[in-house]
Amino acid sequence: MVPICIISPMEINEVPTRQEPAVGTTGPPVRRLWSAVLCGYLAFGATLQALPGYVIERFTGGTVAAGWAVGIAFAATALGRPWAGRAGDAGRSRPVVLAGGLLIALGALGHLLAPDLAVLLLARVAMGAGEAAVFSAALPWVLTGTPPERRGRVAGWFGLSMWGGLAAGPLIAIVAGSGGPRAVWWTVLGLGLACALLVLTTRPQPVHEDRPAFRPRGVRDLVPAGAVLPGLGLGLSAYGYGTVTTLLVLYLTSGGHGGQNAALAVFAGAFLVTRWLGSPRVDRHGGPRVALVVLTIEIAGLLLVARSPDPVTALPGAALVGVGLSLMFPATVAMTLARSGPVRPGASVGLTTSFWDLGILVAGPTAGLISAHAGDRAAFLTAAASAALALVVTFALRCGAAPRKFGCGACASGLRSGT
Repeated sequence: MVPICIISPMEINEVPTRQEPAVGTTGPPVRRLWSAVLCGYLAFGATLQALPGYVIERFTGGTVAAGWAVGIAFAATALGRPWAGRAGDAGRSRPVVLAGGLLIALGALGHLLAPDLAVLLLARVAMGAGEAAVFSAALPWVLTGTPPERRGRVAGWFGLSMWGGLAAGPLIAIVAGSGGPRAVWWTVLGLGLACALLVLTTRPQPVHEDRPAFRPRGVRDLVPAGAVLPGLGLGLSAYGYGTVTTLLVLYLTSGGHGGQNAALAVFAGAFLVTRWLGSPRVDRHGGPRVALVVLTIEIAGLLLVARSPDPVTALPGAALVGVGLSLMFPATVAMTLARSGPVRPGASVGLTTSFWDLGILVAGPTAGLISAHAGDRAAFLTAAASAALALVVTFALRCGAAPRKFGCGACASGLRSGT
């Protein structure tokens, strides 16, 4: 059984590890890596709150331009995750994570100084590449020596650094924004530098004799078997997240009833509370079953948001979307590791998480286009339809659509228990 639950930094260091031949005996610096990833994703999350209005006010762009600005960073992240995960599996986590923190800081500086939209988009690419490097290269380092049957639990906990940063980052943007738009980007710059400094304080990784080579020998080294279908479900659900981050603030602003400053904070609060309290349910009930429940909640939330730009309905809808998305990552990790096995966990989880980034990439400009031509309600209804497709994918996983090497019996029992 692979339990997926939230544990503290003290507890994760107590996870038993198997002995591997290595140069040096120091374990991975889990707490500092967790903090470094949190800083990186607090920076990224803060930009999601501030960016749409920034594009419109400073560069006189519309919702389509705002959508591209949000989405293009996720394209860079999606492309970078499998490579960063592969580098981590090959023992190169430390330099890659360090480079990621510096790229985040460079991207923040680009946001601050960009003279036009084109330069801003380049800054978004740099920031997206940094986010990919920070999490997807750090995860294999954290998993070093962890037995296969416990890697899901550790990955689920460590993932809170990323998702917590994305959820709480908008709150930081709201607080920093009280000092003006430039204060937000200086804050993001500081968070990127903090990420890099935390990595600099770590010791070099031990060199394990059984680590894979960095250069991939074939497609399967970057696209592990069993990671695609769970990733597809995660990506379809992420379309709703991308739509919310792109349009929700502007949607409530256009309604004229207020609530736009609280919208992403409400989403973040619901996300974090559910992620913390609900993670043990993945182990208890299995990844596919939990995914089916939370996807249904996400759909209900998106339909509620689409009903009206009035905060009386839109804010509860945003909270439901947060609840729905909060457990998709641990549920997907459980399904991915069950299907792909313990080999190359960095590449497997990196590829799966890339689908999340692709979902947001598609959602940004697509939601902007739909909003411009058919209205915001149609954009949120489209997001609900995407989550419904994720339900179909999850039903396929639950019914035994696993790699053949596991067999139908293994799929039916293993996926059900979360192993």
